[in-house]
Amino acid sequence: MESAIGLNHFLAVGLILFCLGLFCVLTRRNAIGVLMGVELILNGANVNYVAFSKYSAAAVDGQVFSVFVIMLAAAEAAIGLALVLAIYRSFRAIDVSVMRTLRG
Repeated sequence: MESAIGLNHFLAVGLILFCLGLFCVLTRRNAIGVLMGVELILNGANVNYVAFSKYSAAAVDGQVFSVFVIMLAAAEAAIGLALVLAIYRSFRAIDVSVMRTLRG
């Protein structure tokens, strides 16, 4: 008895990651939690890119897109953490609701 893992399984995992990331972005008040939610959203997109590249005729396109998304996520994490540190220095908090004002 073999269990075949198909495209629908990968799409379900990608959808779950995307929905968890979206939930995290919408409900977290902590800036680091919001950044982790964005990373989950990008990882959900990566799962879909790689799954479509595996099950389509153009086998390399999805993997190339996935590498670009990983580079984008690394840059986003570096810039996001730099912003969080700058905001913490100004406001002494990383609560998103505090960041509504631009004055320190």
